Amino acid sequence: MALNRETSLGYLTNWAGRLLVKELERHLAPIGLTPAHMPVLLALEQGEASQKAIAERAGVEQATMTATLGRMERDGLVTRRPNPDDGRSILVALTPGAREKLPLVEAAVSAINTKVLAQLTPEEGQQFIALTKKVIAILLTLDRPHP
Repeated sequence: MALNRETSLGYLTNWAGRLLVKELERHLAPIGLTPAHMPVLLALEQGEASQKAIAERAGVEQATMTATLGRMERDGLVTRRPNPDDGRSILVALTPGAREKLPLVEAAVSAINTKVLAQLTPEEGQQFIALTKKVIAILLTLDRPHP
């Protein structure tokens, strides 16, 4: 079996992902954020959530999310407090300073999406997004333990 990076789903999506992250880093650095902040910002845009819920939404391990939230708290981007309804749970919220950055984050993401999708036809852009979602859904079912 010959491995071919030109036809490897993993290689190609990883490469595209790394290039997108690199472009996002370039846009977020001037506002003091990194791509690692994105899952937390997206999860908390509508309000506070438990640390566990943020980790699940982001698809990362609890320990990874704990470290990310620790850095974000240190940098004044989030606050953590005990959950009054569950003593074992921590609620996380964006600080006012982080909320002020949300429009800049949205503008950065929009600029990148626009730049990339402008090179595709509208149909290709829609197909790319639809097929990427479909591949993600398939991979999520493969990740589940089989009975």
